[in-house]
Amino acid sequence: MTEVNSPPRVGRWTRLVTARPRLSLLAALALTLLAVLAGSGVADRLGAGGWEDPDAESTYATKALEREFPDSQPNLLLLVDAGDASVDDPAVAAEAERLTARLAAEKDITGVGSYWSAKSPALRAENGHEALIAARITGDEKQMGETLDRVAPSLRGTHGPVKIEIGGIIAVRHEMQTIIQEDLTRAEMIALPITLLLLVMVFGSAIAALLPLGIGIVAILGTNAVLRGLTEFTDVSVFAMNLTTALGLGLAIDYALFIVRRFREELAADADPLTAIGTTLRTAGRTVLFSALTVAVSLAAMLLFPQYFLRSFAYAGMAVVLLAAAAALILLPAALILLGHRVNSLDLRLLFRRGAPKKTEARDSGTAWARGATLVMRRAPFFALGTTAVLVLLGLPFLGVKFGTADDRQLPASAESHVVQQHLRDGFPGSPGGGLEVLAEGRATPAQYVSYKERIAALPEVLRVDGPLVKGDSAYFTVQPKGEAVDDGAQRLVGELRTTKAPFDTKVTGTAAVLVDSKHAIGDRLPWAAVFITIVTLVLVFLLTGSVLIPIQAVLLNALSLTAMFGAVVWVFQDGHLSGLLGFTSPGSIETTLPVLMFCVAFGLSMDYGVFLLSRIKEEHDRTGDHEEAVRHGLQRTGGLITAAAVILAVVMVAIGTSRVTNTKMLGLGIALAVLMDAMIVRSLLVPAVMRLTGRATWWAPAPLRRFHERFGLSEGEADRPRGAGLDRHAAPRGATGDDVPAAENGEGTADASGDLRAIRRTSGGA
Repeated sequence: MTEVNSPPRVGRWTRLVTARPRLSLLAALALTLLAVLAGSGVADRLGAGGWEDPDAESTYATKALEREFPDSQPNLLLLVDAGDASVDDPAVAAEAERLTARLAAEKDITGVGSYWSAKSPALRAENGHEALIAARITGDEKQMGETLDRVAPSLRGTHGPVKIEIGGIIAVRHEMQTIIQEDLTRAEMIALPITLLLLVMVFGSAIAALLPLGIGIVAILGTNAVLRGLTEFTDVSVFAMNLTTALGLGLAIDYALFIVRRFREELAADADPLTAIGTTLRTAGRTVLFSALTVAVSLAAMLLFPQYFLRSFAYAGMAVVLLAAAAALILLPAALILLGHRVNSLDLRLLFRRGAPKKTEARDSGTAWARGATLVMRRAPFFALGTTAVLVLLGLPFLGVKFGTADDRQLPASAESHVVQQHLRDGFPGSPGGGLEVLAEGRATPAQYVSYKERIAALPEVLRVDGPLVKGDSAYFTVQPKGEAVDDGAQRLVGELRTTKAPFDTKVTGTAAVLVDSKHAIGDRLPWAAVFITIVTLVLVFLLTGSVLIPIQAVLLNALSLTAMFGAVVWVFQDGHLSGLLGFTSPGSIETTLPVLMFCVAFGLSMDYGVFLLSRIKEEHDRTGDHEEAVRHGLQRTGGLITAAAVILAVVMVAIGTSRVTNTKMLGLGIALAVLMDAMIVRSLLVPAVMRLTGRATWWAPAPLRRFHERFGLSEGEADRPRGAGLDRHAAPRGATGDDVPAAENGEGTADASGDLRAIRRTSGGA
């Protein structure tokens, strides 16, 4: 057995990642440059849709109509404004017909029609001054965007007596994609300097502050390359790039914060850089690995849903989490071993400090968290019940949630395609471009078509039925609902159309049908996703803590921490409160997939902070056997750092939330709120209160599970315990092993505990 005072040795992983640090960093630089090249132009290959279920009835019908009746699916609308004149004025009609012919002559455009050629009342505004030209751009989403870019400049603007504005679903999606790319660049320009400033405030050292930022940039660039590769095989949503930036910066900074902080603690305890790296990887490194797994599991749950909008976030999120963790566990140790004590260089806080020693500031910070934990545990019932009541109250607005679909109202009010669609809603009969289509398959007689048309025209939610247009054994009817395209009446009409008897097979599609099918798909898979996240999280937290109760607490408290986010989403974005201040148009509903996305992301981030806190509590409990002291110590050592990490991540998410696209704004601001509530309320108040109430039972596990954990479990400081040590070592003397310095890795050696403990306690709570 190694003597207590013998110098510690490092483990195999430490030797591996620090053996050739310069070579490792040069290789990382080369790979990053390759990622920049591989990921260039990724935004142009991403789609702005993905909300529909690819296996749904509406998707089948849409594809069938595109194949058999391509002219029936216009995706481009030209709003012709005659000013004070009537659209039936000869000069207006002549110019409109000239523009219609010009559009029909364009390559990759088909099905061109207009009010002047069809004389359809649905294409003429009720005021008589506006009318529509409709067409379909063919090709995939990228090709359609290129075609729109080619033809739009020559069509947009004033042409003699008329003014042309461009709308339709392809214009909405293309404009949304362009705005998201512009907003993401602006968000990065906002987030990066503020993040660097906050890191300097946390670390003091400019050198230490740059390391987490570098890890985040590596993770983002690597994920862009991954997404670019995925576009060769599957559809990927442009919205996923926002998550790449947010998680790339946020989680990489989280992981690097904990690793750099622990490394600096070890240096302060008089360890040499190599020993400090070894201890850091055995403790904070293991926690980072567990944290990355829990976040990746939460994001992986979105793979269970069929919509590529949600699956895209799983692709991007899992890639950026794993890359951030890999960079933190491979590249960061190489950088730290080269820097050594120079990691503390360029302490910019000296410019503002007035004689207060750094040690005193750190000690005071840690003491404040310890005092707060003591106060919470002394009045645990009050804080547990009070905090829970407040969180539940904040979540109550979500009980009134209404689900809808993403449309032009995601765009700013000044966006051209939004303006056009708003004109259609306000001034045109029915819902032009937003009606329902009924595909009829199977041979039928004209009389049967007429009889079926009469039956659907008699439905209470139907304004008008057009058609049928027949081609071979297929036909289709266009049904205009009385209200808006996706309101409750239109959704009821979908069900009525699907149950209306017909002498042929019918399939219903259209905006409302896509929404109904999307809600059904999410409802079917949501329980499975919840079970998946719950079970895997319970297993991972058990492996971390060895407790049966702590994993259950973690899942329940994490879910409770999200109530404020969901309540705010409905109160602000659905009900429209603060819409003027935040600059968005409320559609009166929440896009169906957004709550699923926000839950998976926010739950994963909550687990991220929970793992960091629980690992430190577990380490202290293993060392002392004192439950309350372990909770107090865990908050003392991680409270400030978790709060700093949450604030930095919130800054990134708020920067994303400055987007002019409502869904992106909702995602950014909602998750920022969830992160802050979790770090400042749940971790600071609810967790210590609940753990005080559960007492020593917190660490209980049946004997078989205890033996399983002793063999397979891992956590910070796990290497300190000899094999076979129980979970409830209440008799273990304080100071039996060094605080934060594992005594051995695979039996390779121990460190002098008392000196390290005193040195680290002097820096308690600091960065």
